[in-house]
This record gives sequence, C-alpha cells and structure tokens, in this order.
Amino acid sequence: MKNVLRITASILGEGSVSSQLMDELVTKLGAEEELKVTERNFMNQAIPHLDGPWLTALSTAEADRSDEQQAKVAFSDQLVAELQGADTVVISLPMYNFSLPSMLKAWVDHIARAGVTFKYTESGSVGLLKGKKVYLVAAMGGIHETSATDFLRPYMKHIMAFIGLNDVQFITADGLNVSQQRREQGLASARSEIADIVSNFSKEVAA
Repeated sequence: MKNVLRITASILGEGSVSSQLMDELVTKLGAEEELKVTERNFMNQAIPHLDGPWLTALSTAEADRSDEQQAKVAFSDQLVAELQGADTVVISLPMYNFSLPSMLKAWVDHIARAGVTFKYTESGSVGLLKGKKVYLVAAMGGIHETSATDFLRPYMKHIMAFIGLNDVQFITADGLNVSQQRREQGLASARSEIADIVSNFSKEVAA
C-alpha cells in the first residue's frame, strides 16, 4: 500500500480542471494498488501565509513558546509530517497570473524548513526528502512558453528538488481558454499522459 499526499491547490472547487485531472490520476492509480490518501484541500482549510509572528514562533525554542506560538508551529509541523509520510505526492497546479496560487506558495513556505526538509552545507543546500514520486497536474488557460510566460512549472520543479524531490512528472492541460477545440486538445493531451503514467505504474506493481 502506498501513502499518497494529495494537495488540491485550486480555489475553483468542482470546476477546477487541475483538480478533476488529479482525481482521475489518483483514482486510476488506486485501481492498480491500494492507496492510503491524505487530503489537503485549500478550499476546506486555507493555508495561512507566513508573517513575522509565525516566523518568530518557528525560531523560538519549544520550552519558551507561548500557547499561540505552539499552535502555529504545530500547524507547520503537520504539513511537514504529511509530506514526510508520503510515498507519492500529487498536487493540482493551476496557473494563476503566470505562476502558482498564493496558498500553494504559502504551503511551500511552511514545508521548506532548514534542518527538516533541507540543510545547508559548505557545498550548498541539500534536500532531505528522498525516495518520493511527485505528480504535478497543471492547468493553464493559455499556451505558455517555459520561463517566458510560464513561471509555474520551473518554480515547482526547482522547489521540489530543493527539498530533495527530484522524481517529478508534470501532467499539463494548456490552452483551456483559447477555444473549445484547443481546450479539448489540452485535455486529451493531459489524459494521454495520465494513461502512460498508469500503464507504467501497473507494470511496476506487477514486477
């Protein structure tokens, strides 16, 4: 049985294409092998952005924290624990204004913890999370060139590698708002990528 952390970053609820495609992926993977899914849905529980008091709480020794500070640290620790406990991470990844949703960035700020998910060394930073597969299910209204108008995928690939997650695969549905024909092409392309992932996963399970 695989432990799957499923993160719904879209604010569109049932109308979210990235969430719908993520549902399809997780459902089809679950048909191949039993999955224990931990759900983190930003629609149901907002991820607070880090501020001065939050950073102070994280940097204060446990014995010296107030009850309010301890609650802040406990929330961040829970996000980290969910990530640490996962074999597979699946994130719905809608593009908002050429980049990622702000609450997904807030999630990153909570889980990128020095000494916990990465460490600094004389030769540079080293990610501490290893042996996990990451699927990033991207949805884009337009058609974007990486690093020119698409800052979403490069950032997510970099931050995942920063914490040690180098086995990252994107599933992308783009051109969703260009025209009906282009929307159908974008969805078909994403579903073809999902089919390939499930086929490879099935072979791994059978091996």
